[in-house]
Amino acid sequence: MLGELLGESRGKRIVRRALSSDPPKVEVSFEDSGKMLGTDTNGFGTYVAVVRPDGTLFGEGNGAMVSQDGDMISWTGYGLGKFKEHGVVSYRGILFFRTASEKLARLNSVGGVFEYDVDAEGNTHSKVWEWK
Repeated sequence: MLGELLGESRGKRIVRRALSSDPPKVEVSFEDSGKMLGTDTNGFGTYVAVVRPDGTLFGEGNGAMVSQDGDMISWTGYGLGKFKEHGVVSYRGILFFRTASEKLARLNSVGGVFEYDVDAEGNTHSKVWEWK
């Protein structure tokens, strides 16, 4: 069951790198900004996506967000994706968080279910909800 919206961010894909052609495997890095638990953050991450035989994507990634107060949240995530029309890529998956911040400590005990979309120009949009 989905709980409250934990955060939302918008950003830009900054690097794509081909790692393999058989199966196709790509490394993607991005930067974004938004809010997590109502706190303004700037973030970055890198994930590796493998195209599976049915054309879907399996991705694994890591990243971090930093608040204006210097509190850091790191994350590890896993997702399933698909290609859509006009170069859009869409993922759905889960994030696990780690933080030493007392203000954001709640994130240490929740899984975050996410939607992550990248448009044809490389603009990213993500939303994360608590998984209850």
